[in-house]
Amino acid sequence: MQIEISARKRVLQGKGASRRLRGSGVVPGIIYGGENPAQAIELDHNNLYHKLKLEAFHASILSMDVEGQKERVLLRDIQMHPFKLQVLHIDFQRVDPNKKIHMKVPLHFINADIAPGVKLSGGIVSHVLTELDISCLPKDLPEFISVDLAELASGNTLHLSDLKLPEGVEIPAITKGDNLPVATIVIPRAVAAEEAAAVVAAGDIPTTVQKKEASKEGEKKDSGKKDGGKKK
Repeated sequence: MQIEISARKRVLQGKGASRRLRGSGVVPGIIYGGENPAQAIELDHNNLYHKLKLEAFHASILSMDVEGQKERVLLRDIQMHPFKLQVLHIDFQRVDPNKKIHMKVPLHFINADIAPGVKLSGGIVSHVLTELDISCLPKDLPEFISVDLAELASGNTLHLSDLKLPEGVEIPAITKGDNLPVATIVIPRAVAAEEAAAVVAAGDIPTTVQKKEASKEGEKKDSGKKDGGKKK
């Protein structure tokens, strides 16, 4: 999916000028990287704010139109107001089609409902990671990485090396030897307690009452032995 965004060249710069832009519903920003010099830009706040709600906007090659001149860029940084729903500043980086890029892309977890650890053991999937740092050429950049949980059993963990990556995509962490956990299935305490109670009911583990009865029987036997010894 190709996402397009429009911007204008920003002439006035500085804190005062940026403050006036924000007051008029405009977001100051910048495009940098590549062979061309950095370009200060301004964007319509409402249009930008709605695009920021799209997951793909954060992990896709964007088509930036600056007064009729189109460039391929990546979203690199956003500055938000501390408590208002307002974008204060935004940074974009130009893309070189022949150079690899590093991006964080979201993880989409699938088949959790049929995972043995969920379906058979009543477990809950714990997402250790929700996004992944990848490296690839711009043409190979995926909008997301799918994480298949169909075979994940209770107590098992899915690691980076278990992921199926699109062609041309690499995970720098694995190259460095960091095979990080991605997801695992944990058993809730209530489910674990029910399982323990079921085992107890089956007689595999003696209950407190059974232990007390066994203790009393032992005391009786010991008492009988002592009495028998005195009669002799």
